[in-house]
Amino acid sequence: GNEYFKQGDAAMATEHLARAVQLDPGYSAAWKLYGKVLAGLGRDAQAMAVYEKGIEAAEAKGDKQAAKEMQVFLKRLRRQAEGG
Repeated sequence: GNEYFKQGDAAMATEHLARAVQLDPGYSAAWKLYGKVLAGLGRDAQAMAVYEKGIEAAEAKGDKQAAKEMQVFLKRLRRQAEGG
């Protein structure tokens, strides 16, 4: 997913990142990138849901940094959704 994202192919990136988190729900880096790609596509509601799941996965794994980053991204999207 990351390689497709780097090449600018967001559609393929989302497909592969969705599969990555399906295969390994604890893979916090994939959740983080998946949310970023979705947000970049303007799919904010989906991105927020992905970040929420990613935060849960990161916290369960003890990956505090990834959880913190996703919380920041989620907060920004929520603010945008509220018109702020």
